[in-house]
Amino acid sequence: GYLHSPWDWVTGVNSVDLSRITDLNLAFINPDSTGRFETNAAYHEVIRKAHDKQVKVFLSFGGGSAPAYLEYLMEEGQRAAFISGLVSVAETYDFDGIDVDLENALINQHYADFVYELAIALKPKNKILTAALASWNANQIHDSTLARYDFINVMSYDKTGPWNLSRPGQHSPFSMAQDDFNYFNQNRKIAAEKIFIGLPFYGYGFGNGAPTSMTYKNIISTYPGAHLSDSVSLATGGNIYYNGIPTIRQKVSLAVDRKAGGVMIWQLLGDSNNEHSLLKAINEVKNR
Repeated sequence: GYLHSPWDWVTGVNSVDLSRITDLNLAFINPDSTGRFETNAAYHEVIRKAHDKQVKVFLSFGGGSAPAYLEYLMEEGQRAAFISGLVSVAETYDFDGIDVDLENALINQHYADFVYELAIALKPKNKILTAALASWNANQIHDSTLARYDFINVMSYDKTGPWNLSRPGQHSPFSMAQDDFNYFNQNRKIAAEKIFIGLPFYGYGFGNGAPTSMTYKNIISTYPGAHLSDSVSLATGGNIYYNGIPTIRQKVSLAVDRKAGGVMIWQLLGDSNNEHSLLKAINEVKNR
């Protein structure tokens, strides 16, 4: 699961039930515009806590709102220093691997060479290399580049959202998880065990009076019974769309049945941490 808590990693990790996850991605750790990464003693504490629970920890960089200057740092003249900085942070703090979350315009003419050189630098250190990818633009990535990743976190969400208000509806339907798995497994020939199906712990609102976005935790605390559904209709006429417990269970069952590597979560702090916890539901299906 991704932990989006860049301003306070320790508080963030203390809010997560580490016994219910296998991997923790710190999202996001990006360099400054010169490619330099800041030192942060909090990484030591977070990684120690996770390793005590046999949870692997990944440095995830980029993100959906990644700094624009990453494109410059990926260019040939800057690439070696950027990669050296990434590997140095991974070694210094004992991260188990690096997660490449380069999206949109950052999947560009420099992407393949960047991933190749990062893999060459990282693998001798016995570190894992993963990526967050979506099926809608993965056709821009060559098979040989995909093969460099140890596994892929498939972003099976954001089919629509606040950027596309003319297309209201479910942003992460079950059919999307099916289609995304089939794309990477059957079309791109990625082994099932290297595919992790993405699950959203948040929703989007459309229409009059609806919030732009809302965590699952806040949805079910605001609207009693919402954990059993995938949408809430507001008295104002708007709607909120998300994944409730039945759909999350269905997606985890898909991962189990198709022998996928597992499921991935964006993001862990969106969970409710009570009897209606999505992490709890995931583990109940996984351990059936």
